[in-house]
Amino acid sequence: MAVIHKTTMQPTKLELLEAWLPTRPWYRGGEGAAPVLEKAGGFRLDDPEGEVGIEFMVVADVSGEPTHAYLVPLSYRGAPLEGAEAGLIGTSEHGVLGTRWIYDGVHDPVLLGQLTELLQGRAVPQAQSESDVPDPTVKAFFDGTGAWDLSAAPAVEDGAYGTDVRLGAGAPVLRVVRVLDPEAAGSRGEVTAGWRLPDGEERRGAYFLVLDAA
Repeated sequence: MAVIHKTTMQPTKLELLEAWLPTRPWYRGGEGAAPVLEKAGGFRLDDPEGEVGIEFMVVADVSGEPTHAYLVPLSYRGAPLEGAEAGLIGTSEHGVLGTRWIYDGVHDPVLLGQLTELLQGRAVPQAQSESDVPDPTVKAFFDGTGAWDLSAAPAVEDGAYGTDVRLGAGAPVLRVVRVLDPEAAGSRGEVTAGWRLPDGEERRGAYFLVLDAA
C-alpha cells in the first residue's frame, strides 16, 4: 500500500510539469507558450514491492482558451532509473522521503507492469490523495487477446495526440491519451476515469487505450 504523505515538494510537481510540457509534441500551447497548470484529477496504483510511487495525474492548462487537460503518468523513485534518462521529468525534494526522481511513467517498467495488471483486472485503482482508499470510478477492460512482454524494454513513441508504448514484438500497443477528450474511442481495451476542469465541469473519458500492434 502506498502511503500519501501530507508534506512539501520543492519544486512542486506542477512546477516541474510546467517546464516539461512544452517539450512534448502533443502539447497544444504552441511554440514559446508557457503553461499555467492546475491539478484536475487522476488516480494511483500500488507497487507490490513498495518502492516506486505510481500516479496518473491530470493537469489542466489555464493559460489560454480552450483549456486543455493533459494526462501524465508519473513514477517516483528514490534513485535514478537506469536507462530511463529520456523519461526524467526532474528531481524534487520531498519533505519526508528526500530526493525523488520523477519520471514520465511510460519509461518505467514498474508503472507499465501495474498498468497491464489493471487492464487485466489484477490491480485495484487507488484514490489520488488518500492512503489505502480504492477508487471505484476508474474502470478498465481488456479483451485478453495478446500478451505484453514485461521483460522487454518499453519502445516509446510520442505523437501529436498521445504516446504509444510497445512491450515486446507483436504485443498490443498501450496508447496514453495525452490530451484528454470525453468522446469515447473504440479499442480492444481501455482505462476510463474522470477529471474536473477549472470551471467545475466534470468530464470522463479514456486515459489509456489498447490497440493492435502495427
